[in-house]
Amino acid sequence: MACHMAALCKEARSFRSCGTPGTGKTTTCELVASATGLRHLNVGDLVKKEELHNGWDDEFECWVIDEDKVCDALEDLLAEGGNIVDYHGCDFFPERWFDLVVVLQTDNTVLWNRLEKRGYAEKKIQENVQCEIMHVIVEEARDSYSEEVVHALASNTVEEMETNVENLTQWIKQWRPSNT
Repeated sequence: MACHMAALCKEARSFRSCGTPGTGKTTTCELVASATGLRHLNVGDLVKKEELHNGWDDEFECWVIDEDKVCDALEDLLAEGGNIVDYHGCDFFPERWFDLVVVLQTDNTVLWNRLEKRGYAEKKIQENVQCEIMHVIVEEARDSYSEEVVHALASNTVEEMETNVENLTQWIKQWRPSNT
């Protein structure tokens, strides 16, 4: 892995970005990875590429991921550290893998518009907006990881995304191996 922050990448653990689809996880992760040299692992892409699923779900229009296969595929990469793991959910990833879990949240109207632009079916948009209204991902993160590592961040505008990227980049640059 090419990393201009060699000491960090060599010794750092990883962080998670999660949130309802459409909250800006992938864009945020790509920008943070570019700014820090950390490896961006998009779990959705990995599931498709490595066939870490149990087939397609026509009702929900998505792959049914095999959580055990996903964890097995990520185990060695996460043990190396220096990763940003991008996936909407978080309840099946081992707590030991992450120093920080960031949950991106978006206003319901903004989220609806983003998902509509992606071409999501109305039912899928409604389900995702309902998850956001009920704070499903935030609660999942808080139930899965220690409270001090879970941080919810607003991701409604380009300015908020830029602030999130800047803050995450600074956190990563200040991280010290003594925090393990």
